[in-house]
Amino acid sequence: MDGQTQKTADFTAAEEPFALFRQWLGEAEKSEPADPEAMAVATADADGLPNVRMILLKGADSRGFVFYTNCGSAKGLELAANPQAALLFYWKSLGRQIRVRGPIEPVTEAEADTYFATRHRESRIGAWASSQSRPLESRAALEEGVRRLTEKFAGGDVLRPDYWHGYRVRPLEIEFWQSGAYRLHDRIVFRRAGPEGAWTKTRLYP
Repeated sequence: MDGQTQKTADFTAAEEPFALFRQWLGEAEKSEPADPEAMAVATADADGLPNVRMILLKGADSRGFVFYTNCGSAKGLELAANPQAALLFYWKSLGRQIRVRGPIEPVTEAEADTYFATRHRESRIGAWASSQSRPLESRAALEEGVRRLTEKFAGGDVLRPDYWHGYRVRPLEIEFWQSGAYRLHDRIVFRRAGPEGAWTKTRLYP
C-alpha cells in the first residue's frame, strides 16, 4: 500500500497528460497479465443511445489515440454520423484508470496502410472476409469466406481494403484516477478548448 501511496502523490503533480499516459501504459505493460493496451471505446447511435466495446489501442502520441476498424461496423457508422468518442483504460493490477473524450479524425491513408501491413496475414484476410457487425447466417459461411479469400490471395500480398481504416481520438479531456485506501482515490483531469489548445489541470474529489 505504501508503494501505491507514493505513486499517487507523484502523478498528481504532472503538468502534461501524454507523458503521464505513456508512463502509466509502460507500467501496465509490466504488470497486466494480458492486453495492457485494451480500452473501451464508447460511441453513440443516431438516437443518441450509447454503445461501448473493448478494442486495442494501436497508437498514442501528442496528436491523440488511434484504433482501427471496419468503417461499415457499428462503431464505424456511428463515428461517421457523430465523430466523437470516449475511451476508458483500466488496469486492475495497478488500481488505475484513464478516461479520454474528444472528437475523431481519420488517420492518413499511409498510416492505415502501414499498420495493416504489420498485421498477421490471416488477420488481414479476416478483415476482408468479415462484414463486421452485420448479420451472419452461420460460422460455416464465415469460414468459407476465409477459405475463398485465402485461395484468392495465395502467393500475393494482402493489401488493406478501402473500408478498413483508422480513427484518432483528439482528446479534449483526459482524466487519471488512482485507487486509494477507504475509497479516498486520487483524480486529476486535463482539459482544453480544442485539439490544439493548451491544457489546464484540475484535481477532483474521489
